Amino acid sequence: MKVLFDTNVVLDVLLAREPHAVVAARLFALVDKGELEGVLCATTVTTIHYIASKAVGPDSAKRHLRELLAMFDVAGVDHDVLDGALGLDFQDFEDAVLHEAARAAGATAIVTRNGKDFGNAVIPVFDPHELLAAVVASSE
Repeated sequence: MKVLFDTNVVLDVLLAREPHAVVAARLFALVDKGELEGVLCATTVTTIHYIASKAVGPDSAKRHLRELLAMFDVAGVDHDVLDGALGLDFQDFEDAVLHEAARAAGATAIVTRNGKDFGNAVIPVFDPHELLAAVVASSE
């Protein structure tokens, strides 16, 4: 399963945000083991760098990004993705961009803690607990 990870799920792991960090870290472990194919939107990478630089400094932020890029593929954001996002009936443009980047990258799902923001998605959207349960169920 190829899954685009929303920025909030990535930040849960990197910033150890409780109570969300544990399940998000388990999903990361599945990506690391190759049981899930993880994808990050290019805008997520820039957002993470900005936030991590403020939280842990620029050198540590780069180190964290290198680790993420070793684990995850990156879904590009180009003219077609942005134009497609503009055509969606999403309240939040950033979420529309994530959705269209996921589609363009061939992701089969999105994992986010803000599922309500993806109400008009055409690909499945899971919260982290739902995705973990689905992966566990499919491996049994």
